[in-house]
Amino acid sequence: MKKGIVLKLFLLTAGLCLFLIAVIFALQTVFFKQFYAHQKVKDVQSALQAYKQDYMKHAANAQETAKLEQDFYQKHNTWITVLDSRGNLQNTDDYFMEIKLDRAYDYPAYSGRTIKIPLYSFINVEEFYSDNTFLTPWIKEGEPIAFEGLIMKEQLVIQRMAKYPYNLREESQLENRQMVNKEYEVVNRYPTPPTQYHEKYPSILASGMITKVQIPEGAGGSRYTNHLFLERIKAFQADLLYGDFDQTANANQMLNYEENHVNYKIFVDPIKDRNGNSEYLFAMTSLQPVNEAVGMIQNYYVYIIIATLLLALLVSFYYSRRIARPLLRINRTARQMAALDFSEKIQVTTRDEIGDLSHSINELSERLQAHILRLEEDIAKEKQLERTRKEFISGVSHELKTPLSVIQSCLSVLKDGVASHKRDHYFAAMENEVNRMNLLIVDMLELAKYESGTYKMDLDTFAIDAVIRRICAKLAGEIEDKRLQLHVSLNPIEVVANELRIEQVVVNFLTNAIRYTPEEESIYITIAEEANIVKISIENKGAHIPNEQLEKIWDRFYRGEPSRHRSTGGTGLGLAISKKILEMHGVPYGVTNTADGVQFYFYLNKKT
Repeated sequence: MKKGIVLKLFLLTAGLCLFLIAVIFALQTVFFKQFYAHQKVKDVQSALQAYKQDYMKHAANAQETAKLEQDFYQKHNTWITVLDSRGNLQNTDDYFMEIKLDRAYDYPAYSGRTIKIPLYSFINVEEFYSDNTFLTPWIKEGEPIAFEGLIMKEQLVIQRMAKYPYNLREESQLENRQMVNKEYEVVNRYPTPPTQYHEKYPSILASGMITKVQIPEGAGGSRYTNHLFLERIKAFQADLLYGDFDQTANANQMLNYEENHVNYKIFVDPIKDRNGNSEYLFAMTSLQPVNEAVGMIQNYYVYIIIATLLLALLVSFYYSRRIARPLLRINRTARQMAALDFSEKIQVTTRDEIGDLSHSINELSERLQAHILRLEEDIAKEKQLERTRKEFISGVSHELKTPLSVIQSCLSVLKDGVASHKRDHYFAAMENEVNRMNLLIVDMLELAKYESGTYKMDLDTFAIDAVIRRICAKLAGEIEDKRLQLHVSLNPIEVVANELRIEQVVVNFLTNAIRYTPEEESIYITIAEEANIVKISIENKGAHIPNEQLEKIWDRFYRGEPSRHRSTGGTGLGLAISKKILEMHGVPYGVTNTADGVQFYFYLNKKT
């Protein structure tokens, strides 16, 4: 073991901790603000698109739109509302004042008109519930009032108002500060004197009588208590009326605003109502949380750095004291390998002598384990082949005993010259037994091939209904000999399987059904689709299999009753071969007794 391992580990641990602290500090103090603002804008813009769709569905219902605004704020911490084409809040029927004009100086056409003024532009809603204000006592029905404003786009826009006959310049007046400030800003753009401005935006002085005052009650007033949001709405209205807002842009516009060292993002999205009138989706979100978080992080990191330095020293010391542990683990793993136990691996990844040794031992363990597993698999295959050979020899010996006995008896009779008039009969019997022996050997060889574990089943795509029709045509003669009724219900379906082997299964099932179906009975062949699989069933009527024999019929050479004796034909291997073929396909299969017969079935995977 090198002496430099302890020092390397100490320096690496301390350096890594300091590097991580420096990276995290830089990311959270320098880049986090930008990331937060970018992600916040992206999330709000996505949410605005969804809100726009919800608003268009419920625009006619003031309660529903109010609920949408509240839900949007709770979910995204963003204030939102909809403004009309002149920048006024929608649905302000709970906070307004109506004035009937009796005199309009320089504009007599306005005399006698009744105008509706949204009060949120002039006075905070809280002042109506306060006893200390000097403004609200005269804002009530029946009180005279005077105001001044501008004619903008052939509509009256009020800037100031006060109780008549007081001067509009006194302290008791109410004014839309954003409109007044905007007027000063716009006037300064024109040459002195601003004659051109007054021609474009003529002023109007008028008086009248307050005919109606509507004040919100209960929770409805909370809509007008967010003064910062209302001031931004009024500022936007001033820009809109004076033409400083680009109304030709159809896309969402984003504005920056700062108040008391807090940054805000304002989103303005032009929309159309159901009547085609212009409206504006107006939203405002604060970026204050990230500023507070970054400030706290900068102060908090002093303590984090101190704690991290102490932790790095302690951890490094702890590692240096326990550096010998990998050697003990290597020793324990080596002993397990000597006992042919390769389950444990050495968890050491350092690039020093210990790491190299650990890697070499792990690699040696994996190679030894792989070779032993491969050797065990080869031994298992050899045992399987040996078992298959023994079963094959046992089965052949047992099954060939009877036909050989028959042939021997016939030869003895012919040799002794007894019953010479039945010579043809004995030759026919021997020929039949020889054919049966030949068929038995072929089936035994095929079954042994499947059971050896070395046969590979190649799959392709084919139409199962065509295969079944071809088999039915091939076996039509046997069906007619027994006067059986064949009922076929097939759908054109393509499956994934080995066509030749599946054809062999269908032949075995159908031949079995023909063999054990009484004369003049029926056989039913059906194909049923079930999701991604196909069920093929062959049912013969008029005969049952005892329930205790249903599982045994798949065994080789099994004959459970006289009706299934070898004299009826077959080798007793057809169902065993079919079983192995279906198992190699990995599909379900089975046999069951129906109400008046027996049904063999299996499944295949459909072509996708």
